[in-house]
Amino acid sequence: MGNMIINHGLTSFILVVWMSINIFLFVWYYFYYDLGDQFYYTRHLLGSALAWARAPAAVLNFNCLLILLPVCRNLLSLIRGSFMCCGRTMRKQLDKNISFHKLVAYMIGLMTAVHTIAHLLNVEWYNNSRRRMYDPLSTALSDLPDGYNTTYLNPIRNIDVNAQQNPTYFALTSLAGITGVIITLCLILIITSSMEVIRRSYFEVFWYTHHLFVIFFIGLVIHGAGRIVRSQQNLVHHNYTLCKDRIESWGKVAECPYPQFAGGEPMTWKWVIGPMFLYLCERILRFIRYTQTVKYRKIVIRPSKVLELQLVKAGFKMEVGQYVFLNCPAISHLEWHPFTMTSAPEEDFFSVHIRSVGDWTQKLISMVEALPEGTQGPRMAVDGPFGTASEDVFDYEVSMLVGAGIGVTPFASILKSIWYKFKDSDPKLRTRKIYFYWLCRETHAFEWFADLLQVLEKEMEERGMGDFLTYKLFLTGWDQSHTDHVMVRFDEDTDVVTGLKQKTNYGRPNWAKEFEQVRKENLASTVGTFLCGPAVLAKVLEKKCAKYSDVDPRKTRFYFNKENF
Repeated sequence: MGNMIINHGLTSFILVVWMSINIFLFVWYYFYYDLGDQFYYTRHLLGSALAWARAPAAVLNFNCLLILLPVCRNLLSLIRGSFMCCGRTMRKQLDKNISFHKLVAYMIGLMTAVHTIAHLLNVEWYNNSRRRMYDPLSTALSDLPDGYNTTYLNPIRNIDVNAQQNPTYFALTSLAGITGVIITLCLILIITSSMEVIRRSYFEVFWYTHHLFVIFFIGLVIHGAGRIVRSQQNLVHHNYTLCKDRIESWGKVAECPYPQFAGGEPMTWKWVIGPMFLYLCERILRFIRYTQTVKYRKIVIRPSKVLELQLVKAGFKMEVGQYVFLNCPAISHLEWHPFTMTSAPEEDFFSVHIRSVGDWTQKLISMVEALPEGTQGPRMAVDGPFGTASEDVFDYEVSMLVGAGIGVTPFASILKSIWYKFKDSDPKLRTRKIYFYWLCRETHAFEWFADLLQVLEKEMEERGMGDFLTYKLFLTGWDQSHTDHVMVRFDEDTDVVTGLKQKTNYGRPNWAKEFEQVRKENLASTVGTFLCGPAVLAKVLEKKCAKYSDVDPRKTRFYFNKENF
């Protein structure tokens, strides 16, 4: 239990608060519409479907308020910088912004389904009441004219009560109905295109479809203007307990005037106007950055189809482990893709390493390969930098860095920065030990990063700090010919694959053994475990962090951090 508190305490608290607000809003508005006297006549026509339609609407308003905030990257970076005086646990929550964004989206999808089904039933019952299929009171309420001293309750007007009516006609001709159909279709497309298989294989489909959220929010604000759900306004003069059984006396006796009805005031815009304004500011800032000049310092095609871009931009400042969004107008004016920077803050440029996965990266690499030597690359726009969990790496006494494949990029920035800090004898460096693990499927995937490790290896030895950095490289895929080659040259001082003194390991790490070793070597320490890699590996490491942590401050505690885009 203590281990869970260390790694998930604040996250669990935030989720409990969020869920509690959702439940409170649902229950409060359910009983407001199910028990309120002003809705007695409305409930007579619609039954409990009225409350089942309105309660989810309140939950939708709350979650539509939240849905844009986790994707306001500049806002999160601003908050992250403001929270530096607070604990690392608070800042960790900001790194889970996309997970929270997805969670809120699922709640919106669920509540939309309940809201839509309930309103479809409401339209059916409104239509049946208009056709006089129910009791006299329902007929009388549906027949109320929209005149000088009377107001209607049933929004379905001017139909032939003897004809067979299709409720779909009303749903597709009313303002609330049209906007409801539009925002529901947008939501379906947004959620389905966000599935992992679509996002990984057809990123452009996900990217363009996701921008239907603009239509979704416009429709959402307009949706309530239809004022379909109406309530009684003259409860003092027309007491339903007295008048509901005296329909023939309505408007003829003083104690039973015609009931007066009005549609509810649109509320959604009040919930979402703030986040919409913040997101608009976010997009304006992104556009300004889009227009700023970015120059190439160097372009290198590394092994394994990895493209290294060294870029320069006026006023650009970064921290270790941060990422930027890149846009190449020659490929698409609208697509922005995130890449972790591999340069250190101490360098006079910033760099990214781009692996060929997906249409956008393949087009960019092909474009660069076709450039004549010595020429500038295609125009590039840069948005950022933005903070990530890796920024906190120097806040821990001990850090475990785990990269899988191209996921090594944030740690390239960290290791370079460490080299500069040792070179300049930075007194602020709190970290006293770093464990670095890199998992790769192919041998030449190591090549572009091995040079940096060789420099670090040599630097640490010369300064007598060989124990500061422990790194282990794991080759997870190999063939028999490669194995034979390694066996022949096993006794050499340097590794066959990397040229490093640290020999490459074959297969996957035994994480239980690794964590046990780190715990033994660092008693009474806080250990930050940082991962940039697949979700499967994240689950394994998160469990190990929980298993090998202890709430006792005199013992070792592991804090799990993962890069999220």
